[in-house]
Amino acid sequence: MRKQVKHPSVDERVATGKAARAKLPRARHAEWSSTQRTLEPLKLLAEQADTRVPELVPIRNGRMAASPFAYYRGAALPMAADLATMPHSGLIAQLCGDAHLSNFGGFASPEREMLFDVNDFDETLPGPFEWDLKRLVASFEVAGRSRGFDSAITRRIVLAGAQSYREAIRSFAVMPNLQVWYSRIDVAGMIQRWGGTVGKKKLKEAERNVAKAEAKDQIKARAKLTRRVNGSLRLLSDPPLLVPVNELFGDDNAKIVQDSIHEAIRNYRRSLEGDRRHLLESYEFLDLARKVVGVGSVGTRAWVALFSGRDSDDTLILQVKEAEPSVLERFLGRTAFNNAGQRVVEGQRLIQAASDVFLGWHRVLEGYDGRPHDYYVRQLWDWKLSANIEAMAPEVLGTYARMCGWTLARAHARSGDAVAIGSYLGGSDIFDRALGDFAQSYADQNEVDYQALVDVIAGGTVAAQVGV
Repeated sequence: MRKQVKHPSVDERVATGKAARAKLPRARHAEWSSTQRTLEPLKLLAEQADTRVPELVPIRNGRMAASPFAYYRGAALPMAADLATMPHSGLIAQLCGDAHLSNFGGFASPEREMLFDVNDFDETLPGPFEWDLKRLVASFEVAGRSRGFDSAITRRIVLAGAQSYREAIRSFAVMPNLQVWYSRIDVAGMIQRWGGTVGKKKLKEAERNVAKAEAKDQIKARAKLTRRVNGSLRLLSDPPLLVPVNELFGDDNAKIVQDSIHEAIRNYRRSLEGDRRHLLESYEFLDLARKVVGVGSVGTRAWVALFSGRDSDDTLILQVKEAEPSVLERFLGRTAFNNAGQRVVEGQRLIQAASDVFLGWHRVLEGYDGRPHDYYVRQLWDWKLSANIEAMAPEVLGTYARMCGWTLARAHARSGDAVAIGSYLGGSDIFDRALGDFAQSYADQNEVDYQALVDVIAGGTVAAQVGV
């Protein structure tokens, strides 16, 4: 029997938020001390390495050791462990699970509009709304320090993101449900809402970056990642970052792996809607390669699959990425889904304004290591636009923080109770300032944790491959 859905009144939802405020005063979100830590970051990172491709783990370590910000990007599990030691509001939304500033960006909607949204869902899981927000604001504090910004400027950037979230969630709280669901940020909306805060020169630069991103499509992917072999398209070899399957395993074992992944791709079609399944079936599978992606994800099994359509100029490149249990699950409980890939896809569909037409999931029952692996699938590139943090002036980073805050609020409003969350946060800046204090304390902690990783690499107890 299906569980009955409750529909409390607006007044009851407001009361829920006020009750949560009594349970956990907003000012207490400022608190962080390493003395409350129960799990050591380096041990947690080593645990993650146990399930990953061994020869790729040193690349992950090297990438995380590049800077405190790079370390922060890869340390979703250690931060989840730290957040779990703190009291929380009890106000639940579908979390991104790794909502740092580099996991937001632009991409193409199915209607071919450039949208700005959350774009990484590997760790998505229902949980306390503030976990996402704390991960986000601390990332801006870490980024501001990495740029050498004055501490007062960095704090203004952090507070801009926190204020944007609070004001946005309160505005969503008074909207009709469908209006919340259809809310999104496209290029025109970005310019209208935030263009005036950065000046004409920066606005023109942003428009050029959007145009450049719109050229980052399947044609660009084919030009960068493929070559012709005896008249047929094949994926390039660029080890260790991109390695065709036959080079990884030799011809005999490569055939087994390729057939396994190919079978998974055929079966993943069942997770697609009928029209999109029909579209996928119009493409012929050509080749497969392992690809190293991201920072925290390095070492998980990620593949790119090459297909051709009407001819060799009509290509489709899909990313087939392993989905492991969310880093949040050991602290918040297991996912409701039997397949980790489905957890990722369902979470993305719930909190993202529009999702890739080829987004789906499947399980490989017996991989080349003899173990099952869950995967999710999407297009490799589709107008991908990423923020260049290293080039952002303070006012631009502040505007970006507002965009991320609004976007995260929209995600939580779609999946959680915006009325209760908005009631909890209130109209004052008490919560904003508490998050600003937390971000400073946690960025201090991040620098200590980063240095610990650098030290064990220098001491030779942890292997790292630098510059890859």
